[in-house]
Amino acid sequence: MAEENEGRKAIFRIPVIALFGVAFLMVCLAPTAFADVPGLWVLYVVPLALLVFVVRTRTVATAKGLTVRTMFGRRELPWEALKGLAITGRAQVRAVLTDDTQVPLPTVRTRHLPVISLVSEGRFADPSGLTDDLLEKAKDGEATKDGEATEDGETTKDGEATKDRETTKDGETTDEKQADDE
Repeated sequence: MAEENEGRKAIFRIPVIALFGVAFLMVCLAPTAFADVPGLWVLYVVPLALLVFVVRTRTVATAKGLTVRTMFGRRELPWEALKGLAITGRAQVRAVLTDDTQVPLPTVRTRHLPVISLVSEGRFADPSGLTDDLLEKAKDGEATKDGEATEDGETTKDGEATKDRETTKDGETTDEKQADDE
């Protein structure tokens, strides 16, 4: 069964390289766990729990909403059920629901907010302003889908550039030079 195109999708998870740390912990526990004291093999529960934590914990953002997956649970948060996003003092992001309850978003930090803004298709504004141009071009791109791309990234139907400004060799634009001359 073919999956329908859901638009953009972003997965925020613990890096897979963390599994090397778990494997190293298991190797370090081997002499202790298999010592002459019975029952110390139970120490292997700690690295196994860490393994499950690393593999399961993630936040997935799609055009439909957020999916928060923790070690023992999963919660779907549609964009309509969210009031906004809150940032804690440690740069962690929490989803604020319409009833003002907060749901922690594991592995999502403030540096990921532009990505969430793009995936949500502008439902949540990017506080850094990095994605404003991309969202505007995506909205304008629907009207000019059959246009051609110019060197400066603008799209026109007849292939001509629509920018009135040119960048000079010293980095100034022609508009800035005209303002300096006056």
